[in-house]
Amino acid sequence: MKQIHVWSDYVCPFCLIADELIERAIADRADVEVVHHAHELRPHPTPTLRPEDPYLPDIWTRAVHPMARRHQVPMNLPSISPQPYTALAFQGAQYAAARGAAHAYHRRVMTAFFQENRDIGDRDTLADLATDVGLDRVGYLHALDDDAYARRHRLALDESAAMGITVVPTLVIGRRRIQGVATEGVIARALDADAAADAS
Repeated sequence: MKQIHVWSDYVCPFCLIADELIERAIADRADVEVVHHAHELRPHPTPTLRPEDPYLPDIWTRAVHPMARRHQVPMNLPSISPQPYTALAFQGAQYAAARGAAHAYHRRVMTAFFQENRDIGDRDTLADLATDVGLDRVGYLHALDDDAYARRHRLALDESAAMGITVVPTLVIGRRRIQGVATEGVIARALDADAAADAS
């Protein structure tokens, strides 16, 4: 089984675009697994961004919306202000991973924020999203208060730091590391090169 390792943050719009392109690139590749890794762009207590301030509307106008339109990924600048911290959602991701729902959970949280304008820093919202992908609501809420899952998330952040991750999305396919949004063709070629390297 080949793997695409992806470092991302749930409040990074480019990460959603990258996710969509990865899904398209592997649509006919049953032997590829996507493994998601946490990287908080603005961990607490660093202030998060506010959509009413100039930066977010500007970057969305100049970069996010043009890229999203080019790749036909529907998304909008969320109105939640300030933008949520993502540690709690990532802690929930550890619970989802332990139950074999990591990929589905990741996709649900990401699309809820950028396509449905939902507050992914809110516990009840996160629990609703978890149940959407088949997770037990009570168990999920307990996990958000369980330091064992918090420790797993902290270890994931330590791994990100050890890998030198500073940009999201970052993809690692075999020996190739790709920073930023990779097109379907780039992803496919990286997978082919990884397969060829294994065969040689």
